[in-house]
Amino acid sequence: MTPKPNAAIFISGRGSNMMALVEASRAADFPVAFTLVVSNDPAAAGLEWAASQGIATLAVDHKPYGKDREGHEREVDAALQAAGIELICLAGYMRILTPYLVNQWTGKMINIHPSLLPKYKGLHTHERAIEAGDAFGGCTVHWVSEGVDDGDIILQAQVPILDGDTPDDLAARVLIEEHKLYPAAVHHIYAR
Repeated sequence: MTPKPNAAIFISGRGSNMMALVEASRAADFPVAFTLVVSNDPAAAGLEWAASQGIATLAVDHKPYGKDREGHEREVDAALQAAGIELICLAGYMRILTPYLVNQWTGKMINIHPSLLPKYKGLHTHERAIEAGDAFGGCTVHWVSEGVDDGDIILQAQVPILDGDTPDDLAARVLIEEHKLYPAAVHHIYAR
C-alpha cells in the first residue's frame, strides 16, 4: 500500500480545527497523514494535544526574531522540508505570512477562514457580517496566496445569521461547520 502524503498543521492556540482534521484523518480513506503540528507560540494549548496523539510537534517562537519574519519562516520551512511535508493546513495560525513561505508552498498550503470569502477578509468577521445585515455567515477553505485571505476558494459552508445573533453566537455555529468543511476540503484537493 502506498504511504499517504505527510501533512502539517499550523496553529497558534488551542487548535480545534487541528483536532477536527486529526480526528478525520483516522478514516482509512483520508488522503493525507498529519505527521507534524507547528506553532509560533510554544505555549499553544494544541501542541500538548497533538503530542498526546503521537504527532510530532514543533514550536518556533516568533518573538526572538523581532521584525525578521522571513528568518522565522526559514527555520519553519527547513523543518517542513526535513519532515517531508507535502501539504500545510493553516488552522488558526495567527501570523501573516511573508512572500518567502507563501512562494515556497504555493499550491501546497491551505487555510480556513471564518467568513464567506471574498467578504470579510482579516479579523472580526462575524461582527462585520452581522453589522452589514447579511443573511448568512460561514467559512471558507482557500489556497494561501500572498494577499491576506485572498487565494482561490476550495470549498465554503454557509450558516444563517439569526435575529439577535451576537458575534459569539455566530462564531460558535460557524465553528461547527469549519470542523466539517476543513476535512472535506482536504478530500476535495486530493480527489482532483
